[in-house]
Amino acid sequence: MTNEDPRSPGSYPIEGTALVKTAALASVPAERLPELLARVQADLGPRIDEYRRRYERIGAEADRETFLVEPDHWDGIADRLGLSDRERDAVARAHEAAVERVGGRDRRAEFETALEIRSGVVIGVPDDRKQK
Repeated sequence: MTNEDPRSPGSYPIEGTALVKTAALASVPAERLPELLARVQADLGPRIDEYRRRYERIGAEADRETFLVEPDHWDGIADRLGLSDRERDAVARAHEAAVERVGGRDRRAEFETALEIRSGVVIGVPDDRKQK
């Protein structure tokens, strides 16, 4: 996962262009995004097995897995975490931007089309290689 800086609010699997794009379009201050994404990751990380059973996994890397979920999925997460509508939208936008990046050049159009009818979730997973 990214953001292992001890001053960071926590780890989250959104980085680079996806984070910059979200910060530019979000209706919350850019400096709030890391804290929001860390809160969501702390909630989703322990639920990874549920996501693996329930949803279509469209990407798996050493430190993150990517899923397509129902369009209203983020409403439940926002309710559980007490996120405002703007915070929910910013977090969902960040995850969807990260899903688009997972597709790379080869599958980006496919993933963008999928995101028209579904939503995306990226969940950070521990990199076991670092622990050995």
